[in-house]
Formats: sequence, C-alpha cells, structure tokens
Amino acid sequence: MPDGGAKTRIFLVDDHPLVRESLTSLIDRQPDLVVCGEAEEPSRALREIASAQPDVVIVDISLKSGSGLELIKAIKARFPRLHTIVLSMHDERLYAERAIRAGARGYVMKRESTKRIVAAIHQVMQGRLCVSEQMAASFAERFVGSHQGLGGSPVEGLSDRELEVFVMLGRGLETRQVAEALNISIKTVQAYCARIKQKLNITTATELLREAIRWQEEQASN
Repeated sequence: MPDGGAKTRIFLVDDHPLVRESLTSLIDRQPDLVVCGEAEEPSRALREIASAQPDVVIVDISLKSGSGLELIKAIKARFPRLHTIVLSMHDERLYAERAIRAGARGYVMKRESTKRIVAAIHQVMQGRLCVSEQMAASFAERFVGSHQGLGGSPVEGLSDRELEVFVMLGRGLETRQVAEALNISIKTVQAYCARIKQKLNITTATELLREAIRWQEEQASN
C-alpha cells in the first residue's frame, strides 16, 4: 500500500499497444496514480511485476499468449497483497465471477466510461470489490439462494480452461494453435474438447466448431 503522499502504482497487462497507451495516458493524468510498468503476455508480466512492485495490476482476460485468468491466479499466489482488476471486452455475466474466483478484486468492461477504471482502482485500494450493480446483485442472490447460472446457458458450466479453449475455437484457431497459445499439449486440448462436447451435449468436432463460432458471434453482437 502506498504511504503518505505516494502515488498508487499501476501495472498494465494487455496485448494491444493502443489500449496500454490510452490507459497510461488516462492514469498518469490522475494526481494520485502512476503507471509503473506494462506487459503484453503473462510470463513477462510476472517477471516485471516482481521488480516494478505495483499496488494494482490491470489485466485483460484475452491475451495472445497465455491466459488472463491463469495470470490472475498466478499473481494471487505469488503476490497475495497485490490487487488485480480485469479490464475486458468480454461480458461480465460470464467472466466476472470467474475472475473474482481467480483472485481479481474488480471487473470493468472496456465499453464502459474511462472514469470507471479510475473509480475501480480507488475502490480496490480501499479494500472494496468493484463490479457492476447487476453483478453485485447476482453475487448476493447466489449467496442466499441456489441459482445455477446467470442466464442458464450450458457454456456457463464450462471450467475456466474449457471456456478458454471454446472461445479460441470460436475465433477460428486450430487445435495446435490453441495448444501453443495456452502452453499445453495438443492431447490436453483434445481432452478439453471432449469434455466441452459432453457438457454442451455435442457429439462431433464439426458441431463443436460450429457452436463455438455461433457463440462467439453472439457475444460480439451483445
């Protein structure tokens, strides 16, 4: 935690240079915040976080190399006092709870006002969880009730890793490319695909690919 008049130090993890540049400009304009480092992929992020010693890490879930959710888990394990906020284009209804379970303290969608990310930084530094009112209400319902899903979609029943594989297939990546992106073997990807098919009640690889593409297009249109 910063002491006295020290600025809150922010580290950025996003694979789009323009996003990092825009965030840096926004954050550095705040009198109490400063960007202390940035990275575009998880392994470099973990190395540089250790030396940069930030107070908050802002992470995108979708990274070209590696997994944002796995990075959040690694940050939580290695730097337990470090706050993590997700800034993502992905719908919070599917990803916010996963991110919070992984160790994030906030979830902000990229389509929201730029002021939202600044507010989120201040909230998590005050020890509060930062999610939308809708997600906060959903978390409360899950705590007192027994809801099985926010929208009842079978996709919500996928594990974090299964969802990542499903999303990549929907983007047109082949099994080998998915394996390389997630740093796992092709056989492991195939095992995930088998479990996804079972959970989505799909029997063939063609059906899986078609469903992944359809779901991806549906998410993009929301």
